[in-house]
Amino acid sequence: MKKVIATEKAPAAIGPYSQAIEANGMVFMSGQIPINPATGEVVEGGITEQTTQVFENIKNVLAEAGLTTANVVKTTVFMADMSLFADMNAVYAKYFEGAYPARSAVAVKGLPKGVLVEVECIVVR
Repeated sequence: MKKVIATEKAPAAIGPYSQAIEANGMVFMSGQIPINPATGEVVEGGITEQTTQVFENIKNVLAEAGLTTANVVKTTVFMADMSLFADMNAVYAKYFEGAYPARSAVAVKGLPKGVLVEVECIVVR
């Protein structure tokens, strides 16, 4: 049985997908991009500001499920330019304590709305 997780404190799904789905104690979060949910617009600034907004969106989806970043076991980071990795990583590290989740980070040709970063998560209760 699966449960849809949705919050107005993160960007709404703009296609046939959910912000997150919970099944058997695991939460599979769709990729979050740096959209400010209050305005519906991509945040201004570079990779630091965009990564910060992505993680604020992730925290809000997790909170809706009664979870925190401590529950995250795997992330996948999609980046428009791998030369931005160090700056993304500096922000990323601030959102986790103790044992970091497993992670993949890949450069892609393009991301929705021309953003610099997108992050998806697998989470456990």
